[in-house]
Amino acid sequence: MSIQMYIAVVTKRYSIAEARSNLPTVVHEAESGLEIELTRRGKPVAVVVSRREYERLRGSRPQFSEAYQNFLTKFPLDEFGIDDDLFESVRDRSAGRRVEL
Repeated sequence: MSIQMYIAVVTKRYSIAEARSNLPTVVHEAESGLEIELTRRGKPVAVVVSRREYERLRGSRPQFSEAYQNFLTKFPLDEFGIDDDLFESVRDRSAGRRVEL
C-alpha cells in the first residue's frame, strides 16, 4: 500500500491553450504523479494522469462474486462462529409500507 493513498493528490489546472503551449511540462508533471486538470472557458473538461495511474484505474478487477468467494476461502465464516443462516433472521422480508403518489 503506497503512502500516496494517505496524502491529498495535488491537482494542477491549465486551460487547454496553456496545456498546448506547455505540453512537455504538463506531461512531466503528470509523470511525476500530479493530476492535471484541463479547462475550457474555466470549466473542467479533462484530466491528465500518468500511465501508471491510468493502468491502476483501468486495471482488471474481479467481479463481486469472485472477490467474495476469494474472501470466504481465505476467511471461512464458520471459523468465526458465523452460521450460514445467521442473516435469515435479520432480513426484513415484508413488502414494506404503502406509499401513495
